[in-house]
Amino acid sequence: MQQERVSAAAAPAAPTRKPRRRWLVELAVFVLALIAIQWWQSWNVPDGPAPAIEAPFADGRHGSLAEWRGAYPGRPVTVYFWADWCSICKAQQRSVESLRADWPVLTVAMQSGDAPAVAKVLRERGLDWPTAIDADGRITSGYGLRGVPAIVVIDGEGRVRSVSVGFTTELGMRLRLWWAGLA
Repeated sequence: MQQERVSAAAAPAAPTRKPRRRWLVELAVFVLALIAIQWWQSWNVPDGPAPAIEAPFADGRHGSLAEWRGAYPGRPVTVYFWADWCSICKAQQRSVESLRADWPVLTVAMQSGDAPAVAKVLRERGLDWPTAIDADGRITSGYGLRGVPAIVVIDGEGRVRSVSVGFTTELGMRLRLWWAGLA
């Protein structure tokens, strides 16, 4: 009996590969699910040239994406779609503000009211963003987007290079712009 206890205690411990392997499988499934969700949310976004944006802006003037991009020739730019009622958009606004220090960012306020209403929201939040007004959602729909926040990266030649729907980290935004600049 005592011999059996000694041999049981001296037996090597079971390998820990199964928990590690299970963790890696779960991580892979999670990453694949995120990729699938991103693809589903942006599958309808047109390839090639970025759709035109012609709209009133929050500052009271009327403008276009082409006109705005003209101030940044050959540079990749971001078009950031947001809404005043979107809590994720509000959580992401600091990252967008920080990104604007280094990269051109045009924002589009989707279904957030007319120009004075959006201008008021921007003032209240302390944001000085160039913002196109998409009161009825036509601009967002033209980009094939199904929700906000959304980030569309357009390369220096005016082609859509990257689309992200939902929360995106500042690093993720910067990497998308950097990648578009390499193309």
